Amino acid sequence: MLGIKNIKKRGIFNYLKGDKALWGVIALLAIFSFIPVYSSSSNIAYLYGDGGTFKFLITHFMHLFLGFVIIAVIHRVPYRYFRGLSIIAMPIVFLLLILTIAQGTTIDGANASRWIKIPFINKTIQTSTVAGVVLMVFVARYLSKIQHKNITFKESFVWLWAPVGAVLICILPANLSTTAIIFAMVMLLVFIGGYPIKYIGAMCLAGIVVLSIFILTAKAFPGLLSNRVDTWISRVENFADSEATEADYQIEKAKTAIATGGITGIGVGKSVQRNFLPQSSSDFIFAIIVEEMGLIGGIIVLLAYLFILFRIIVIATKATTVFGKLLVIGVGLPIIFQAFINIGVAVEVFPVTGQTLPLISSGGTSIWMTCAAFGIILSVSVKQEDEEVKLNEEEEVEDSENPLDVLSEAL
Repeated sequence: MLGIKNIKKRGIFNYLKGDKALWGVIALLAIFSFIPVYSSSSNIAYLYGDGGTFKFLITHFMHLFLGFVIIAVIHRVPYRYFRGLSIIAMPIVFLLLILTIAQGTTIDGANASRWIKIPFINKTIQTSTVAGVVLMVFVARYLSKIQHKNITFKESFVWLWAPVGAVLICILPANLSTTAIIFAMVMLLVFIGGYPIKYIGAMCLAGIVVLSIFILTAKAFPGLLSNRVDTWISRVENFADSEATEADYQIEKAKTAIATGGITGIGVGKSVQRNFLPQSSSDFIFAIIVEEMGLIGGIIVLLAYLFILFRIIVIATKATTVFGKLLVIGVGLPIIFQAFINIGVAVEVFPVTGQTLPLISSGGTSIWMTCAAFGIILSVSVKQEDEEVKLNEEEEVEDSENPLDVLSEAL
């Protein structure tokens, strides 16, 4: 009770510590997200839901509200605790992925077993999204642990690559894009963490071999396990063949929306392509933003993510421990990478991947795990803030104890 009274007395903003600029852009993106989500969900509300678009807006608000609760809680946890928590969480994540493979469901008719139902509350979570954040913390912990050791491939294979490989293999059958993103981010993190380049090259080659074997096996024995290999191949072929007679429907509608928007857009809430573009409130929400708010709106969103990247780099640079630096990079860069991929898909720089736009797209698990990652980043910045305050206090004490100052005051 005393803690609650103290928080009320100091104000809620005094409770929210850490990098204020990062807090600000997170809040602005969350507030902004209500506009495109409300606009783009009208078609989904008409097809699948009762209660109209307002129901989807309330759902999005609840997802964001819980997300900010997650940030508020996690950013107050000293980041050194995430070392041990990652070790505990890895077996839990692996078990969830196994359960997802065995009992995974589909959402809105999508042929992808990526979700698992939470008992008693009739909600689903996308376990691969949870696994991505936990795995990056786990890798950051390992890299910080071996900073001053001679690295052998045998040891690192057991304590690093075996857990990474197990998680990725569980995600692969239903979600190639997420697997590829996590794999790329792990490779980038181990490179930044000083892991030998020759071992990184070997693991990249091993990843290509495993993926090739999986695809060949899936094609040779179609009923052996649930997978989306045919969908992957189709999307890549449509993307690569610029003269295809049957262009990808989603990409065509997304490009139409962007072309219609022009410089200033056709106006908020006036999107036409939201009625034809599948997953307009999640995977292709950027196209709706540009259609309604034009190139100006799209650039503002892009600049927001670039600013987040800038703050991530600043926080990582100021971190006083190797684990802190790697932790910020490990959980922060995937957010930016995912945002660029979502935007790139809409403008046909990448094939269709199914990746959401962080903090803007609708969807519970994506928002929550993005917020968890931001909470971890802010936790590192809180430590920096506390150290700066402590250093300033020590300097003030030293200045007050200066004999010349005491003598001058006495005189």
